Amino acid sequence: MHTIRVDVGASKGRIAEAIYGHFAEHLGRGIYEGIWVGPQSSIPHIDGIRTDVVEALKAIKVPVIRWPGGCFADEYHWKDGIGPVEERRAMVNRHWGQVLDDNHFGTHEFFRLCELVGCEAYVAGNVGSGTVQEMTEWVEYMTGPETSPMGALRARNGHPDPWAVKFFGVGNESWGCGGNMRPEYYADVYRRYQTFLPQYRSDHRMQKIASGSHDGDMDWTEVLMREAAAQMDGLSLHYYTIPSTWEHKGSATNFGLEEWFTTLKKALVLEDWIQMHGEVMDRYDPTRTVGLVVDEWGTWYDVEPGTHPGFLYQQNTLRDALVAAVSLNIFNNHCDRVMMANLAQTVNVLQALILTQGAAMITTPTYQVFRLYAVHQGNRQVATKISTRDYSVGGEAIDQLHASASQDAGGVVHLSVVNLHPQKAASIQISMHQGDAPWGIAEASAEVLSAPEITSKNTWDTPNQVRIQPLTGIGVRENWLDVTLPAKSVVELRVVPMAAAPGHDEPSGSRHQVGAGKGGKG
Repeated sequence: MHTIRVDVGASKGRIAEAIYGHFAEHLGRGIYEGIWVGPQSSIPHIDGIRTDVVEALKAIKVPVIRWPGGCFADEYHWKDGIGPVEERRAMVNRHWGQVLDDNHFGTHEFFRLCELVGCEAYVAGNVGSGTVQEMTEWVEYMTGPETSPMGALRARNGHPDPWAVKFFGVGNESWGCGGNMRPEYYADVYRRYQTFLPQYRSDHRMQKIASGSHDGDMDWTEVLMREAAAQMDGLSLHYYTIPSTWEHKGSATNFGLEEWFTTLKKALVLEDWIQMHGEVMDRYDPTRTVGLVVDEWGTWYDVEPGTHPGFLYQQNTLRDALVAAVSLNIFNNHCDRVMMANLAQTVNVLQALILTQGAAMITTPTYQVFRLYAVHQGNRQVATKISTRDYSVGGEAIDQLHASASQDAGGVVHLSVVNLHPQKAASIQISMHQGDAPWGIAEASAEVLSAPEITSKNTWDTPNQVRIQPLTGIGVRENWLDVTLPAKSVVELRVVPMAAAPGHDEPSGSRHQVGAGKGGKG
């Protein structure tokens, strides 16, 4: 028997909405065809932005979108993407396929997307091939008053009012595609660039994100925190779950039980990196005023056969859903340090939420996880302690269960549990406590995400093969729940207290815990 002890009296603080963020780069069919079809398209749209994609993102309460990259950000020159579209200067996307980008989706179109979705903007600035002046003028264009030179240019281009930029990234992967810099050099570059990023809006403070490390590179984090922590609000971390090697990552859809296990085992390593980078950050920032920003995460496989190798298009199976679920559990459980996370990527690229084909659109198993987990946004994290069996393959083992929990303003507890085993169900006894006292349960309900096979996926012919369904057979007795999780599943439990519980005040703490609110328009 597996057991989970939930203690609503123990918390690491508030789960920032921005932990459930996303990432839309000019890469493959992510922007063009995925989000942007243009004002002349026969595909239903609002100002050239796909209506079906907007509605799907609104349905899961997307809190923030990162744009325009990624590696693309450090070759993007924002003035090429403003003004009449017929006058915009095209560019070659050197990082992703050497294809022509006509710059029809630029600053105005991105903020229109944010307005339609109702989310915050996370803009990545060009450090690699751009100048301080270019970045400063972009911030003025986006957030400055109409009386400023760039604000006046924005007004002439049809938007007199300034936008709100919640987060601004000073470069991307500056250790690699963003400039191949050494950490000491980038620390000085960051300090210089951020000095000239103005805060035009007292009602919407722009948080500055430094380009951070990847995987287990602790030296980069050490140097950046030592040299520049006082000038930053957040430090990024990138981690991709790759089943095999960088050169041969493995198939997204054609895999067996061994690859299933290896992928989930590697996904769980994300927690080690968060803990290790967090310990380095704590040495220089013990009050945790600098947030960890995992602004690129997700699975990365070989591209689908027959597709452009530079477009990073991959299908999405039940395996990806479980990777997403354990990753979100990790972020929830480390909400005292993680201020934001951005899945790579939103549409048609890597571990996408949405796939499009002409006028057709489907949501992926990963999308369904974000739909289940949306209930955690802004909640108070509560502690979970799991006693579970090993899930072993080839002499290696991981825990069969993985979980996180939160409590909403009405006192209801939301418990997310993943059964990583592809073949064995898990019978669980869940006890609810508040400190040493039992926490009485009035009622409980649950939904489950699973599918017949580990390779099950949503396709144009079978768009609902991996879908959320009610989970029945939950036993309730005093402060105990008895639940059976199907094999290879994600379950979201809603547990209502016996007595009406008052809402919890938002915990005091570091500024990064504020997270992203709603409304892309300032």
